[in-house]
Amino acid sequence: MQWNDLQAFIAVADLGSFSRAGERLHLTQPAVSKRVQALENQLGAKLLDRIGKRVYLTDAGRLLKPRAEDLIRAMQDTQRMVQDMETRVSGVLSLATSHHVGLHRLAPVLRTYTQRFPEVNLDIRFEDSEDAHDLVRRAETEIAVVTLNPRGDSDLYYEPLWDDPLCFVVSKNHELATRGPLTLQDLAAARPVLPGLGTFTGRIVVDAFSAAGIPLTPNLATNYLETIAMLVSIGLGWSVLPSSMIKPPLVILDTEAPPLRRSLGCVTNPRRTLSNAARALCEVLQAYADPEGT
Repeated sequence: MQWNDLQAFIAVADLGSFSRAGERLHLTQPAVSKRVQALENQLGAKLLDRIGKRVYLTDAGRLLKPRAEDLIRAMQDTQRMVQDMETRVSGVLSLATSHHVGLHRLAPVLRTYTQRFPEVNLDIRFEDSEDAHDLVRRAETEIAVVTLNPRGDSDLYYEPLWDDPLCFVVSKNHELATRGPLTLQDLAAARPVLPGLGTFTGRIVVDAFSAAGIPLTPNLATNYLETIAMLVSIGLGWSVLPSSMIKPPLVILDTEAPPLRRSLGCVTNPRRTLSNAARALCEVLQAYADPEGT
């Protein structure tokens, strides 16, 4: 049944007149008649009798009228609810983030967000950045705040937020700490502790050496930068870490290596309509992004 046909039927039933129903609905009398007839044809029953200048409900019409009114009210309520959802920020927001970004970037963002939007329930998953990309791609999480793929992803939307310079580091007690400037060949010979070669950060490092034609074989590899910092701090080798993580006993190596950096940001799926909660998080993230841009 069409909503407009039901409205026309109710108006005629209430007013007892097709012409007055037309005035209420801002329609011509023939248009009202056509809608009522369409409803009767669909139901296979006569709903109204015209006797003189008055219109009366048939038994079928009397049965239909309260149900039609209920349907109209339900439709109007649903319309209001959908319109309210366009502005209300609530519900569950599924968010994926890496351990590093979660530990070093998200705390002030989430504090502001939860204070501003208390009706949102956060469902946070801590994943490797590469896995978080796949979760967004499969629509298993709505948004990810992670390291962005340096080679890009054509099927995902990126919003860079933070420029994250990377530094060659070593323990202050390591033999390399007092040498320099070190070439890429020198570094490759010293076998590093690296981020996993399947990670975006690991690829950035390996690509820098590959561009110079130098193979790089790590002594150890792990996906967790905090673990790498610990291993390097006890003298197990050099590594590449974000500048924000460098503190004693770690020191920056004197190298001839090209500057390395990665981009941290927000990943969404362009084929998925973002919820109000996700759009609100993107706005808060922008407020905490690097002021000079990335």
